[in-house]
Amino acid sequence: MATEDILINWSPQETRVAVVENGSVQELHIERTLERGLVGNVYLGKVVRVLPGMQSAFIDIGLERAAFLHVADLHSASQFGHGRHQSADAPPTPIERLIFEGQPLTVQVIKDPIGTKGARLSSQISIAGRMLVYLPQDEHIGISQKIGSPEAREALRARMVALVGAKEQGGGGGFILRTNAEDASDDELGNDIAYLRKTWQQIREKALNTPPASLLHQDLSLVERVLRDLTSERTGSIRIDSRMQHDVLRQFGETFMPAATTKLEHYRGERPIFDLCNVDAEIARALARKVELKSGGSLVFDQTEAMTTIDVNTGGFVGAKNFDDTIFKTNLEAAGAIARQLRLRNLGGIIIVDFIDMTREEHRTAVLAEFKKQLGRDRTKVTLGGFTQLGLVEMTRKRTRESLARMLCEPCPTCEGRGQVKTARSVCYDILREILREARQFSPREFRIVAAANVIEMLLDEENAHLVGLSDFIGKPISLTAEPTNQTEHYDIVLL
Repeated sequence: MATEDILINWSPQETRVAVVENGSVQELHIERTLERGLVGNVYLGKVVRVLPGMQSAFIDIGLERAAFLHVADLHSASQFGHGRHQSADAPPTPIERLIFEGQPLTVQVIKDPIGTKGARLSSQISIAGRMLVYLPQDEHIGISQKIGSPEAREALRARMVALVGAKEQGGGGGFILRTNAEDASDDELGNDIAYLRKTWQQIREKALNTPPASLLHQDLSLVERVLRDLTSERTGSIRIDSRMQHDVLRQFGETFMPAATTKLEHYRGERPIFDLCNVDAEIARALARKVELKSGGSLVFDQTEAMTTIDVNTGGFVGAKNFDDTIFKTNLEAAGAIARQLRLRNLGGIIIVDFIDMTREEHRTAVLAEFKKQLGRDRTKVTLGGFTQLGLVEMTRKRTRESLARMLCEPCPTCEGRGQVKTARSVCYDILREILREARQFSPREFRIVAAANVIEMLLDEENAHLVGLSDFIGKPISLTAEPTNQTEHYDIVLL
């Protein structure tokens, strides 16, 4: 089994984590102090608007935009109760009969605000620990589907039932066993149960003594989540370049994850820790639209509001004896590269992959199998479909936070996110039309065009005849001024 190394670059304003396997960066996680994600946070919210037509409500949790709560994410029991969900056979209760405007409600963020959309909420609270997820409002014991055989899951369930019953004085509730609980001892599981119940008790007490729109519980920082979520038996070392954070992480690990703490190292090297594996160069590549493949092919990523499309091109790959084999080998390499790029870029939602068309069915089957295998390494839930009639592969990847590009970049102020700008000639014609429109409404002494240098140059050269013709037609002189700070599309027409 290949081992992973985790590199942590910490600064007061930003934490960056890279998961590296065989010298190649597989995952990137970034958390900025002023932009810390909200998923997992528990708030005492206030219902500001109920929308019966959408069966949803807007909740004020103290953010810039009100958060969104759908009836499907609303627990039917009281906010601090331990009742079950309503029967699946019963008709759903309308949201307007469950909550009302002005009502305080304990809610948890399940999706960060993305773009213009507010945070997505649930009143079905869950608190994640090292090996367990605590469901204080439920009573069932769930087991991760990734854990071994049905027999192993049932044995774990029986152990958990006994442990939960033994600690019933702590407040009941249900639990889901995470994948790394498979080999946990009873003491480890018991400690997790006690920690999670104590956390919930603190949330309940705080909710009784704080005003609405207040934070009740914040999820762990990225540095702490490295031990909780990213560390596994495959992890070889965890290196962090901050002595202070190393000590904080060691103390946290000794309390909750002693086995992971043994892999923790303080990096003292003179070179920046991310230079060890060229992580910064990998981040730059993960922000590029085009990714080159070793074979000479390439991937082209286009991220839109609705979906992400990925196009596979052969490029200059001519290493195989025939064209079918060339396409097949390029697609095989692309399958692994795409799976890695999805993790690096943290792309989510609907994803469409346009592999190069393959004529042989066995090639399509092999590429899809390789793609599925590579996606199996993803920590995020992925649903993969087969080839469509048009030869496209459809898939979804769960999205709970902004992608790498949306986190690190903003729309270009020149093209305003379109990815292209008008040509200088197009802008020249826009200007000529605008002057004609103005001349029909006003009668200035002179029209002056203030525009980018390349636009002015074209009006003086290739488009000069049209400019002179317009001046004669409207009977007014037209002067030109180049403004070095103007972008191609930006111009002004001054009436003198």
